[in-house]
Amino acid sequence: MKRFIMIIASIISITAKAQVPVEISLWPQSRLIDTANGHKLVEQDISKPGEGLVEGRSVIRLADIINPTIKIFTPKNANGTAVIVCPGGGYGILALDLEGTELCTWFNSIGVTAILLKYRVPALPGKLRYEAPLQDAQRALGLVRFNAAKWGIKPDHIGIMGFSAGGHLSALVSNTYDKRTYPQVDAADEVSCRPDFTILTYPAYLIDEKEEGKLAPEIKVTEKTPPTFIMQTEDDPINVENALYYYLALKKVKVPAEMHLYPKGGHGYGMRNKTGGTSVYPQLIEKWLADNKF
Repeated sequence: MKRFIMIIASIISITAKAQVPVEISLWPQSRLIDTANGHKLVEQDISKPGEGLVEGRSVIRLADIINPTIKIFTPKNANGTAVIVCPGGGYGILALDLEGTELCTWFNSIGVTAILLKYRVPALPGKLRYEAPLQDAQRALGLVRFNAAKWGIKPDHIGIMGFSAGGHLSALVSNTYDKRTYPQVDAADEVSCRPDFTILTYPAYLIDEKEEGKLAPEIKVTEKTPPTFIMQTEDDPINVENALYYYLALKKVKVPAEMHLYPKGGHGYGMRNKTGGTSVYPQLIEKWLADNKF
């Protein structure tokens, strides 16, 4: 009898794990457009051997993404928290490993389910650079929350993390969630796409390019903006003001926020920097998540 119960439990466990897909497309094929200036786009890694190395290692720079997906990384001992990870790349490419899979692996090590968002880049002619990515982020958050119980995720423990342009996207969806920016696809679009928390690592494009001291016009912070963790360096060529102005906007409306600034580190290092303050920020994120009950 005991052996029979163990077999049944094993089957249930395997079935439960099988319910979590590895990778799923965000949109029906009828919603996708795969041309730019009349040329068919083919997803490709544009990195060249030996060039553009970060900490002596190559980077996957994925371009011409027309079929956005979410890829789910499930930890062995999941704690119910999930983070959607948005790589950067100037809305032209995605640094898929440096600011994507490597973070997903790290999140798994602390029990967090990581969901890699492969969003559409670059923008099609006549479209805002963040238009399609925002649709993809809203859709991803809705899908994860809609399937939370099935995927072993707490529906009120779903956050988003972004690097550089992915940081802009994460901040944008953290303030643009009341209404979907696309026609409804299915029931997943009826649930909230508001992240429960936000993590911004060297975020870009958050400041107004025309008026100093203001956020970009599409970033509208309110008291309902999620609690936020921010990290950037003062020598970042993208400008540390991106972090500073966003933090001040959060502070003004009393949204809980934690910011870490370091004098050196530059931009685009992911988790590969092993020296200085930027080498410890993952541990600071882990503590911040714990302190905020995530």
